[in-house]
Amino acid sequence: MYNYNQSPFSSPGSNPGGWEIRRGQYFNYVVPNGWRVVEDGQFAVVLSSADNTALTIMVGNSGLPVNYHPGQFVYEKLLAMQPYDLRMSQPRPAKPMTGWAIAHEWDYTSYFNGILYRGVAKCNIVQSYNICTMVMTCAAAYESQWFNYASWLPQVAEQITATNGAAFGVQGIMAQNIEISQTEGQKFREYREWSERTWNEVNHQRHESINRQNFQFRENLGNVNTWTNPYGYPDVELPTSYNYFWMNRQGQIYGTNNPSENPNVSSTQDWTRMNRYQP
Repeated sequence: MYNYNQSPFSSPGSNPGGWEIRRGQYFNYVVPNGWRVVEDGQFAVVLSSADNTALTIMVGNSGLPVNYHPGQFVYEKLLAMQPYDLRMSQPRPAKPMTGWAIAHEWDYTSYFNGILYRGVAKCNIVQSYNICTMVMTCAAAYESQWFNYASWLPQVAEQITATNGAAFGVQGIMAQNIEISQTEGQKFREYREWSERTWNEVNHQRHESINRQNFQFRENLGNVNTWTNPYGYPDVELPTSYNYFWMNRQGQIYGTNNPSENPNVSSTQDWTRMNRYQP
């Protein structure tokens, strides 16, 4: 599987402004000076330039079928940003990130909020038994400014070091009849809302609207759903492998696609059905 002990990035190309290494709960990553961290969670790291004209995205998922098409994976992750007129080039072989087996790369364009963006996206893949882990790294900017970023920003997007075994959901892949221990369940608590620091100047009504949009964006980007904890603990983010989940008092989680299945039958455990969280 993925090498969780990679060395961090040391030089992001020709970026004239410098950079720093940030250490999050799941990843270490490079941030160009003056940029802000938009998302730092279990499945994704998103950075944005101060003027909002450029960004990088790293997002990954584990537990995918080995025949899952990398082009489909990249297309779905880019669509999570809700662009308009997304267009991708033909794939080309690319050098994978350290610890990954193979990689493919695409140039792409899309409109967002009426502005044309240009960028490059790469899918890194590693397989283990009958599943695989895929990670997309993406760098993009206003089409009129892409020439200022093309030589160095894709390198920044790739400088991600996973430091936690739960990154990409590696330790939380749902299989038939799965039970997750209380410790593992804690690792799937809802990760933080978009940083309110970037929206302090916005009024309360605008703040509520942005939070709803960001919640949907994170779920789409991480390919997860958020479920309420019936025992009063924080909500839990779980992969979309199953449509129904149950939890017992020890924090163990049971997933199934059968709406009539009840793990309380012939069990000494006290299972309670979980509900989808609605923001």
